[in-house]
Amino acid sequence: MELTSEDGKLTPRVRLGRRLRRLRERKGLSLRQLSERVGGYSHSYLGRVELGEQLPSGALVNTLDEYFDADGVLVELLELAQDTLIPDYFRKPFAKEQEAVRIQVFTSSLVPGLAQTPHYARALIRRSLPGETDEHVDERVSIRMNRQRILEREEPPFYWVIMDESALKRKIGSAKCMKEQMYRLLDLTARPRVTVQVLPFDRGAYPMLGGSLTLRTMSDGETIAAIESFDSGELVESPERVLEQTQRFDMARSLALTDDESLDLIRVYLKEYEVEDDS
Repeated sequence: MELTSEDGKLTPRVRLGRRLRRLRERKGLSLRQLSERVGGYSHSYLGRVELGEQLPSGALVNTLDEYFDADGVLVELLELAQDTLIPDYFRKPFAKEQEAVRIQVFTSSLVPGLAQTPHYARALIRRSLPGETDEHVDERVSIRMNRQRILEREEPPFYWVIMDESALKRKIGSAKCMKEQMYRLLDLTARPRVTVQVLPFDRGAYPMLGGSLTLRTMSDGETIAAIESFDSGELVESPERVLEQTQRFDMARSLALTDDESLDLIRVYLKEYEVEDDS
């Protein structure tokens, strides 16, 4: 049975699969033959995509779009399908993120999404969504990794991260996973438009303890704020409330270690995870 949305229309996931099947059949290819022509993606994987059972990775869709000369249609369908996995409160901030010239993030217990490695993201999502299939976990990891492309642009937004020290201390996945994550943070700090600061345990309480805040500023100066907890979130757009959240971010920044001090602390945790991984 085809998956449909509540209003009876085909979901973007199914539309993507149907479009891919039509493109394949027009070329007279079997799934195994298509697999051979697009770099060895398994025919079973391609079959699940065609049936709407699994979203393809961004890399696969780009390959398929180019192979079938689909003029970006498959990429657009993937973006629509991924949008359905994003919570309602996060959809507007997510869309705005692509237009942002500055992104400021505070997290009280986790490494923020744009700075996560695939292994860290997968371990986190796996624990956060017990019972989800491997395919659905992979889909969410793919969405998170696709978001990170914004930092690879020729002119990326300014990205300012403040993390509670618990984000470094709390082991998500294995020691190897955390070691990779520490290297990722160090790599980010080497970029000219990225700032990473750590708010250490000894600074005590602060206004956003237990939650996270993201401020996205557009080229016209508009700023929107997104406040998140473990299973809910709130979009803030009114100037008065955005100012309140900006003040909270500034307070966290005033309590955080300097850039260099933060790097030193990240390196301390890196050494600990390296020792644990080697043992």
